Amino acid sequence: QVQLVESGGGLVQAGGSLSLSCTASVDLDAYTMGWFRQGPGKEREFVNAIRWNGGQPYYAESVKDRFTISRDNAKNTVYLQMNSLKPEDTAVYYCAATDRQATRFVGEYDYWGQGTQVTVSS
Repeated sequence: QVQLVESGGGLVQAGGSLSLSCTASVDLDAYTMGWFRQGPGKEREFVNAIRWNGGQPYYAESVKDRFTISRDNAKNTVYLQMNSLKPEDTAVYYCAATDRQATRFVGEYDYWGQGTQVTVSS
């Protein structure tokens, strides 16, 4: 079983930054990794994703100039660097994994972390 654990969430003022980490229980060198988020009363939505070789990251338009996804397969970890945070970024952030070359769709991912809360105040 693949287990994912997110960390790094918290409360930050608008314009600030946070860095999230997701550590897996297995080697990730064959997995596409993605970040999703779910705000209050909203559906889970795609944030960004990076394939197993790290060569083709994908971003939602709302975050492409502010968020960066990266991975360190040797540490079984994927990161989400969030800059210039806005109140609308407030959500529970989830990391997800799949052994397919997935991109933006929830249904493409097989394994999910428990989520970490990010709250951005105005």
